[in-house]
Amino acid sequence: MDTINPKLTLVGAGPGDPDLLTIKGQKVIENADVILYDALINKELLKYAKKEAELIYVGKRKGMYTYSQEEINNLIVTKAYERGHVVRLKGGDSFIFGRGAEEVNYARSFAVTASIVPGISSSISVPSNIGISLTHRGVSQSLWILTGTTSDRSLSPDIKLAVKSNATVVILMGMSKLHEIIQLYKKELKGQEAIAIIQNGTTKKEKIGIGNISNIEGIANEKDLGAPAIIVIGEVVKHRVQLEAISETVFKEKNVA
Repeated sequence: MDTINPKLTLVGAGPGDPDLLTIKGQKVIENADVILYDALINKELLKYAKKEAELIYVGKRKGMYTYSQEEINNLIVTKAYERGHVVRLKGGDSFIFGRGAEEVNYARSFAVTASIVPGISSSISVPSNIGISLTHRGVSQSLWILTGTTSDRSLSPDIKLAVKSNATVVILMGMSKLHEIIQLYKKELKGQEAIAIIQNGTTKKEKIGIGNISNIEGIANEKDLGAPAIIVIGEVVKHRVQLEAISETVFKEKNVA
């Protein structure tokens, strides 16, 4: 019998477009004996798995938990000792609000070798994909990336600090707290601050709502915007049309040529 070497690799699956998986990520998936995958990954990525690989859905969405985090941690260790190489396939990047560090530390505590394959984070790639430059020169000198909802389902207190800054603010997992976020900006008299909501970014189901703090809730209702979505707040959103126009011009010129 072959000796089983228990191993865990965390792979960031990217923001949703399957072509945005890294080459290294694909190679690791192809080598996996077991793949534990999340709700936000594009299932097209599972086609890279070998036929004998065990595929286990461990997705967690609001109010719908297939496995608790503790159960996922235990499953990683159990499967690593049963099968060998476990790949934990997580949306975006595993270390951006993905609890990846917790899973690595737990695995290592049971002598499971662990490694990381970084992924393209949705916090940066989703706005970029629709032409929003988060650090546009002369407009934004800093960038805040925040979770909208904490582990106890309350609004992140860091948003109260971000609202007072002139930074571009990117909020993940914030749609359920949209009204609270809007009220904080209004208290700071920032009703005209530009905001964009991008649902299912980089995928065929992508939906976009762009407005300002004062009207974005109406836009979100009209367009039926919901989770999963990225919220971008800041003056950089106003520059999206200019960036998009440049992109379209170049595209047309190439086609004409």
